Amino acid sequence: MQVTFLGTGTSQGVPMIGCRCTVCRSTDPRDMRMRPSVLLRSPAGAAILIDTATDLRLQALTFGIERVDAILYTHPHADHVFGLDDVRRFNALQRRAMPLYADARTLGELRRIFDYAFDPVPQAGGGVPQIAPREITGPFDLEGLTVVPVPIRHGQQTILGFRVGGFAYLTDCSGIPEESLARLEGLDVIVLGALRHRPHPTHFSLGEALEAARRVGARRTYFTHMCHDLGHADTMASLPPGCALAFDGLTIEVSDR
Repeated sequence: MQVTFLGTGTSQGVPMIGCRCTVCRSTDPRDMRMRPSVLLRSPAGAAILIDTATDLRLQALTFGIERVDAILYTHPHADHVFGLDDVRRFNALQRRAMPLYADARTLGELRRIFDYAFDPVPQAGGGVPQIAPREITGPFDLEGLTVVPVPIRHGQQTILGFRVGGFAYLTDCSGIPEESLARLEGLDVIVLGALRHRPHPTHFSLGEALEAARRVGARRTYFTHMCHDLGHADTMASLPPGCALAFDGLTIEVSDR
């Protein structure tokens, strides 16, 4: 299975508007971070998107994405869902509705935010995403892959991470319940949110993410959802073996079993 990081930044992206810090002025392309999302490609070639980030259109153009077979949602915050309207281009290319998988709360929020896409009445003039919402209630099969939802803490909320084979994606994470740790045993790769060095009420700091990585014990750990406090080169120099900052466009190979 192939995993491509489409965006590794926070809700404001990096560089931030109006910021003149060293990272926001960096010429290192690894410091340019769109809003967070990854694309999974199955061995059979299916493309599964995790979250429709605000920058979905730009991500698709930048990384040559011309097909998406299904979308998994972690939670309904703006930086993870506001690209949903761009799904209509994939509808046109593939001539079918897009399956959306999310928990009940996220589906409810998507319905509220994008009510026109959930309205069964045809819209005059077109330009409306055609979607097929499906509630996640447990592990399920998708395009030849087994998707295991992993409940995690995001501040006071419980949201979803996902495990697919030897890969797990836990963005926007501030805590991993004990019962979820059992779903993360034997991983090849885990992706964890690591906002910054300083503590934050709803996200792991880098130090907290490193401790979570130690507890999970995956062979490789990548960090995502990083703000402009973490310059790529300087932060990479401080990380232990087996840990790395992801960056937009990074593609890795992971076992789908």
